[in-house]
Amino acid sequence: MIDLEAVISLRAVDSYGSVVAAAQALGYTPSAVSQQVKRLERQLGVDLLERVGRGVVLTDQARTLLVSATRVLGDVERIEADLRAASGVVSGTLRLAAFSTATRGLIAPVVASLHVAYPELQIRLLESEPWDAVDLVASGQRDLGVVHRWGGVPLAVPEHLTVSPIMTDTADVIVRADHPLATREFVTPAHLAQAEWIATPEGTICRQWLMRMYDGVGHPPRITHPSMEFDNHLALDRAGLGVALVPRLGRSELGPDLVALACREPVSQRQVLAVYRSTMSSSPALQTVLLALREAAEAVGGGIVGGGTDGGGTAADAVVAKQGAR
Repeated sequence: MIDLEAVISLRAVDSYGSVVAAAQALGYTPSAVSQQVKRLERQLGVDLLERVGRGVVLTDQARTLLVSATRVLGDVERIEADLRAASGVVSGTLRLAAFSTATRGLIAPVVASLHVAYPELQIRLLESEPWDAVDLVASGQRDLGVVHRWGGVPLAVPEHLTVSPIMTDTADVIVRADHPLATREFVTPAHLAQAEWIATPEGTICRQWLMRMYDGVGHPPRITHPSMEFDNHLALDRAGLGVALVPRLGRSELGPDLVALACREPVSQRQVLAVYRSTMSSSPALQTVLLALREAAEAVGGGIVGGGTDGGGTAADAVVAKQGAR
């Protein structure tokens, strides 16, 4: 019988490009991963890894194994999910990847509450950009991804994953209270044609959406201060170094120095989505977490969609109350 745990380790080596990186992702030591692969090689009588420089690559036999084993692993995962669903017990470990503002504004309070409501359920968080989260879930290294998709910015999702909506989040243009636009009810890209922007780095989905906002302006946005963290955007904005497009989900309090302006034409909204392998659809742990996230999003929906960011703890308490009532 082929050791499926060793196959999972081999798949991680393929995904991450090295035994060390695979071990880190799986929570093993590099020695343990190497031993698993060597044991699998002895079992099958073929070489699965070969050295290239200081690294390793999979042999043709290893790739053939992974193609076939992927179907088997999917079947095993589906069987396990169905058995857990039949038991009605919410337990086990669910590995979750999510982008930073969702982790801060939605997931953290929900996970804390679920740990109380379901002590046998362990949720392991990993902060990841949406594209990375999709890849992690698709390759079996995470069970659930919480991602975002802005307007027409594409987010490719493999066919074996299910996509499920959680909420719609809105981003506002943040300016200083003494900015010439601060008294407006809303702004458009035309109002911001000459603005200096604080924005996320190139290659991020938020940056791509900002670029698309300027499609009818005649020139791209003038980005003077790239930064990955939205809290940094607010600090730079507060210092008068530019304006920023900041989502409401997980946003820190603006205080008296900053003003949030609604952006129109186009409306700056993003979909917050869950992605998971279809083979896990019946998993009680997965469905419990999905339901909790949706209920938390609904409970703070007025704050997130209408302005403001308070209420995360209240939403989490509401989730526990609803879960306990079932």
